Amino acid sequence: MNAPRTSAPQAAPGTGRLVLLTTTHRVAPGLLSWPAWQTLRAADRVLCADADHPQLPYLRDAGIDVEITEADARALVAYCVADAAADGGADSGAEAAAGGRTVVVVTSAAGESALTNELAALAGSGRAAVPDLELLPGSYDLPGARLLDLVQIMDQIRLACPWSSQRTHQDLAKYGIEEAYELVEAIEAGDRDELREELGDVLLQVVFHARIAQDDPAEPFGIDDVAATIVDKLIRRHPHLFGDASARTPEEVKELWLRTKAVEKQRTSVTEGVPLGQPALALAAKLALRARKAGISALPDGPGVGYELLALAARAEAAGTDPETALRAAARTYRDAIRAAEESDAQASGAMGAGESAE
Repeated sequence: MNAPRTSAPQAAPGTGRLVLLTTTHRVAPGLLSWPAWQTLRAADRVLCADADHPQLPYLRDAGIDVEITEADARALVAYCVADAAADGGADSGAEAAAGGRTVVVVTSAAGESALTNELAALAGSGRAAVPDLELLPGSYDLPGARLLDLVQIMDQIRLACPWSSQRTHQDLAKYGIEEAYELVEAIEAGDRDELREELGDVLLQVVFHARIAQDDPAEPFGIDDVAATIVDKLIRRHPHLFGDASARTPEEVKELWLRTKAVEKQRTSVTEGVPLGQPALALAAKLALRARKAGISALPDGPGVGYELLALAARAEAAGTDPETALRAAARTYRDAIRAAEESDAQASGAMGAGESAE
């Protein structure tokens, strides 16, 4: 018997109550919902098959006696309904009249499929009284909880995988570029399954790099530091949500973002922060945007196709068109036209070959 009963929900008279208490490893052990604690403290018995269950030390600290044993469905049902014939005593009948007994089974990470299957069979048979069966989440995943799994898996891979354990930031740089392009292709194709997969691949690059950075002997940082940095930045850049600033339109929000960024960066040139490693058209458009917003007219006029493309990119940016995206769309159309021409030529060759064979 555990601590005196509290105001936890009671079972119907004579039936008892069998509760399967579920928890998640993604929430710190001991952090359970109030209904879970109420039910645990009010229970007549608490069982757990896993002697190493992370919740056990905290339950014992709370004065809850946990039996380490495999749950037997028929025995638990008989105990909960307090059947006098099954228990063989007048005390059982008295407890049944008072409402039966409550048993809590703290489920393991693998679940209790054998127990739930047997309970379902007993309930479905109609031949025996069964207690009220309840699934009670003691803790549950919040949005983003699976990110903890990713961090944990990446840590195991970094420590144990012969290839991954030797990678450096420089080794992975090319993969970051490849994954970014594959993400762009998935967006352009409109394939939702592909988009989800490619977003995961990009996320992997972030987590992988953060795990590598964790091993740096001079300036280590981890995924929490990365997340904290972007959280702080988002809060600073959205003073209309987290501060006293006002911005009611998308244009006002963008202007506020740029002003806040300018104060943070304190750059001496509008070209600072423009990555030179990006595709040439995107680079030209970004430089043109920075120059236009700063009121700088310095577009060089030189010979050759390079300067022609530079001028074209600047005109496209000024007109509100992303030249990189526009050229990619045109290139895809060109690719489709090439494939169509190839198929047409193949069909024509096939028809010609068939005609020659017939002759």
